[in-house]
Amino acid sequence: MAIDRWTAWFEANRNWWDERVPIHVASDFYGVDAVREGRSSLEPFEWEEVGDVAGRSLLHLQCHFGLDTLSWARRGAVVTGLDFSAVAIAAARDLAASIGQAARFEVANVYDAPAVLGERYDVVYTGKGALTWLPALGPWADAVVQLLGPGGTLYLAEFHPLADVFAADALRVAHGYFHVDEPVVDTAPGSYADLGAPTRHNLTGEWTHPLGDVVTALAARGLRVEFLHEFPFTLFARWPFLERDANGVYRLPAGSPQVPLLYSVRARRE
Repeated sequence: MAIDRWTAWFEANRNWWDERVPIHVASDFYGVDAVREGRSSLEPFEWEEVGDVAGRSLLHLQCHFGLDTLSWARRGAVVTGLDFSAVAIAAARDLAASIGQAARFEVANVYDAPAVLGERYDVVYTGKGALTWLPALGPWADAVVQLLGPGGTLYLAEFHPLADVFAADALRVAHGYFHVDEPVVDTAPGSYADLGAPTRHNLTGEWTHPLGDVVTALAARGLRVEFLHEFPFTLFARWPFLERDANGVYRLPAGSPQVPLLYSVRARRE
């Protein structure tokens, strides 16, 4: 696939993220102050499924301003974070310096990561809103394979694509499930972290990636899929009727039919 055909969308999306980095850093949604004080931004199921990372090299693809990257570092990983937003990477470096945490952060499109980083890693970590910004999974999976050392592990924790078929206010099918080449276009101002934030760069393009496409892209490149888990909860109030439980995640009301809202995949390079 020729990535050049998506250059205009990469630029529009990067402008969107560049403008929102300071909004996100200051928002209650991300809770940067709590992370500074030692709270992890990772979900418990993530570190349980990845396992011990102490002393292991870990690359976080599409890392935004590095909260999850630095949370892995606090668990002992030797971390590198990569994002296509130079503004986000600058914020990540500032955050790492402010808490005294060693970390490498680099600017690049995820498709260019192998050439830019020039290293292989024990763990490649990504997700929680990352894949939807990629127009194609094939080049992404190619990059992952090139970035993993022998025996290395990809761990992906991502919002379930099934949830995206529903309307914003009800479990009513409103959108297609399967991938199409043309992006879903949005021009709404603000941000998911601050709906009322004044913004100028509001054009984005995102792509749906069905679960089967994700797993097939990895398996077709020789990665051994060790598990695919689906979860009946998510990390934000996707619909107004979701209920936040004692663990801080959002679920459909008790007694309602349950659908998967998150999933995780672990795959290993032999």
